[in-house]
Amino acid sequence: MRATCLLDLDIRVETPFIFMLRPRSGWQQWIGRGHYLLKPSVQAVEFTDPFGNLCQRVVAPPGHFSVQTSFDVQTAEDSDTAPGAPFVEVQQLPEDTLPFLLPSRYCESDLFTQLASSIVAGRMPGYDQCSAIVDYIRRTIQYTPGAGQSIISAWEVSQRSQAVCRDMAHLGIACCRALSIPARLVVGYYEHLQPMDLHAWFEAYVGGRWYAFDTTQSSMKGGRIVVAYGRDAADVAIYTQFGEPVEILNMEVTLGRISAPC
Repeated sequence: MRATCLLDLDIRVETPFIFMLRPRSGWQQWIGRGHYLLKPSVQAVEFTDPFGNLCQRVVAPPGHFSVQTSFDVQTAEDSDTAPGAPFVEVQQLPEDTLPFLLPSRYCESDLFTQLASSIVAGRMPGYDQCSAIVDYIRRTIQYTPGAGQSIISAWEVSQRSQAVCRDMAHLGIACCRALSIPARLVVGYYEHLQPMDLHAWFEAYVGGRWYAFDTTQSSMKGGRIVVAYGRDAADVAIYTQFGEPVEILNMEVTLGRISAPC
């Protein structure tokens, strides 16, 4: 698949940025070719954050500034599912999953113990509990693309009847963590999304590995390209700017299949 992103910004004063727009090869995806263009051209320094995401540090000059990316990616036709995959006891979890058990800024899992327990009543601990949480969120909250410009927490989402993908994923993560299931936010591209934009879902660690769950979709289709993982939206922003606010003039995202292999 070929994924592209164009970000046009109007900048008043010299502004430091951290961008998170470059996917990396990993589970179920291979980056075959990449194109990353900054206009005007400025020095960029890339580093890997604590969650393994590729981040680019840039100081943008005043005026019009754009970031253009294009990546050809071999990705799985279908997302893996595993009904019945067992719960992993905390003492048996790999150390790198432990941060995804704790409450975080937008996923206040300590507030969801009772709700999560009621949602999964009668379900086998593990994957089936995660599926029950996703089904509950789909039934009670309407997915409304473009409705949430400001980030809201899982608790705020639970009090509403509609939300965007990111905020619905926050609720799923908080409920999973309340049951001692590690869960993390994922941001990337999704082939079947309408209208096309960057998308958010979550992964839960059950049965000895991470599995994807999407609170906005009725089935777990493939055609996904992961850009970043994190505890919640605070960790996976496609860009973070410091100093005076900047204006987004335009943002375009495309994703499609290409006939030739990467």
